[in-house]
Amino acid sequence: MAVALDGPRLNAHSGKARQLVVFLHGYGADGNDLIALGREWQALLPDAAFVSPHAPEPCAGAPMGRQWFELTFRSPDERRRGVTKAAPVLEAFLDAELGRHGLPPESLALVGFSQGTMMALHVGLRRAKAPAAIVGYSGIYVVPEGPEGQRRAESEIRSRPPVLLVHGDRDELIPAQALFVSAQALSAAGIPVEWHLSQGIGHGIDGEGLRHGGLFLARAFSGRG
Repeated sequence: MAVALDGPRLNAHSGKARQLVVFLHGYGADGNDLIALGREWQALLPDAAFVSPHAPEPCAGAPMGRQWFELTFRSPDERRRGVTKAAPVLEAFLDAELGRHGLPPESLALVGFSQGTMMALHVGLRRAKAPAAIVGYSGIYVVPEGPEGQRRAESEIRSRPPVLLVHGDRDELIPAQALFVSAQALSAAGIPVEWHLSQGIGHGIDGEGLRHGGLFLARAFSGRG
């Protein structure tokens, strides 16, 4: 039986949702890890509903947490296979959640952290209709290695929403270089991308990165970004 995702939600501050922001947490966490970001952004995005689903699999590396896909670091293609396998259940959740609010696909924004950023970019760029925006914290854009892999990934892209990448310059899990590699690959695929490097920050989100993300979403939803 197919897994159905669920997780904590926040209603639109204005009372009527006109946008939907979906948070995708990192490896070993769960939906409760990011829903607080919605509370931080409610004043800036009063018409947005927020939801932070728990990833579909229990996490072997963190028994109380969840994972979008397994990480063993034994294969260079592990992330690519992982995002591909996890994509259908996330796609189904996004469509169902938009339906809950009676919203069109373009009213969606995806916000990921670490492994969640990998999922947000993989799924968001393959939506039939582009989301309003994608914000990725401390993650990487997963593509197969080499020029042929890049071309194959580009051939799968169906939408080109604006993307913001945010990374800590002292990230010990996914080095900051991932931000620049990802931004270059996205730009080469014709995707409008902005980035912010948070000084002195490891694998996490600081206040400045949070501010940049909220403003980016506000501009995207207003049609000015």
